[in-house]
Amino acid sequence: MTQFRHFMPFVFCLLAGIGKLQAQESGTNNVVQLYGIVMTADSLRGLDGVSVSVKGKGRGTITNGQGVFSIAVLKGDVIDFTFIGYKAKSVTIPKNLEGNEYSVIQLMVSDTNYLPGTVIRARPTRAQFERDFVNTEVPADEYEIARQNTDEQKRAALMGSIPSDGKEAINYTLRQRANAAYYTGQLPPQNIMNPFAWNEFIKAWKRGDFKKKK
Repeated sequence: MTQFRHFMPFVFCLLAGIGKLQAQESGTNNVVQLYGIVMTADSLRGLDGVSVSVKGKGRGTITNGQGVFSIAVLKGDVIDFTFIGYKAKSVTIPKNLEGNEYSVIQLMVSDTNYLPGTVIRARPTRAQFERDFVNTEVPADEYEIARQNTDEQKRAALMGSIPSDGKEAINYTLRQRANAAYYTGQLPPQNIMNPFAWNEFIKAWKRGDFKKKK
């Protein structure tokens, strides 16, 4: 029994060493040296500066002048190939890969961008330029639109269609309250004999403000 107690620490150290060695071997077997070349699909020309990155890991490299690259990855990693003017490609490292090396030949397909067509016309003559300049309709700017809306009928139509904002509403309410407070205890003046009120009434009648809207 005493000899067994002296032997126990040695057994524990041996088992711990074996477990650590197995973990190291397992981690080492999971690492893969990925290397290859990236070329154009149409001319098989090596692409310089292609980004080769491990998806979600924040690691990567770029190809050299001949399109060759090399990077250490893990089994199961997804490798993204990106380059301006070409469609992005992805390669997955097999999880059941035998060995610690993996090579790829990645072909990149150009990503075509279609621009709108441009029509080139001959320089117009002086007569054509003058004709087109005179007949060209220039859209009204904000100043011209405001000037056109100064007509009395248009202003009346706008007043009837545009709702009052908060400032106008509160000013109207305050004026009503001020008039009510001013004539407290007496009858307010009647506009039945006010010539200015009749003038505004006649103008409104001519404008058609009292017509029934359909």
